[in-house]
This record gives sequence, C-alpha cells and structure tokens, in this order.
Amino acid sequence: MSTITNYKNEIVRASTVLTTSYVAGTVIENVQSFDRMYLNAAFTKGSLTSAEIKVEFSWDGKTYFQETSSSVTSGVSTETLKEHKLIDEGNYIISIPFAARYIKISAKGTGTVTSSKLTINVTLNS
Repeated sequence: MSTITNYKNEIVRASTVLTTSYVAGTVIENVQSFDRMYLNAAFTKGSLTSAEIKVEFSWDGKTYFQETSSSVTSGVSTETLKEHKLIDEGNYIISIPFAARYIKISAKGTGTVTSSKLTINVTLNS
C-alpha cells in the first residue's frame, strides 16, 4: 500500500443554489507541484434537469484553458470543450490529470433551480 504525502484539499464551492449561468468557485492557486485532482461534488437535484461543471486551467491566472474531450473516428481526433454533466442526485468523484498553476471550477444548473444545491471540494495529489 502506498502513502500519499503530497496532497491539498480545497473547498471550491460551499453548498449553494445553482444558477442557470456558469458561476466560478474559488480559484485554487499554486498547484504546480500536483498532477491529479479529484473533484468531489455533492449534488441536490431539486427541480433541475441537470448540473454542469466545467474545469479550467491556467499558468498565469489570467488566460484559462478549458478541459477538453477527444473522440476519434477514422483516424481523426476531434477535440471539444468538456463539461461534466450530473443528472442524478448524489455524491460524485471525478479524477482529472492536469499540469497548471491555477484551477478554476464553474457550475450551473439546467432547468428550474428551485431546491437545488451543489457543493464542490477538490483534493489534489501527485
């Protein structure tokens, strides 16, 4: 069994009602000594259809690059901006490798936001 000695835990978003536009949580700074994040999201669905989370990375804290997703068809790789869509109420953990100094995580709801809530915590390690 291995022991993780280099880790950091950050609260990005306290339990708050979602809006229908992306709202950024607390930007996590000075993460260049880490290479993997575990996004922990506690989602109370309420009247929503879904919640969406986008993750962005930066080296300078000004220009951010959104996490991407790849699909390959006939040898052609197509890149799209990635969002994590939560459709069921519950507790989620999403593992994301990265190389950056800053991380910005934003969330929004789709549908009627009544009684919805989302909490996001991040654990970083290398």
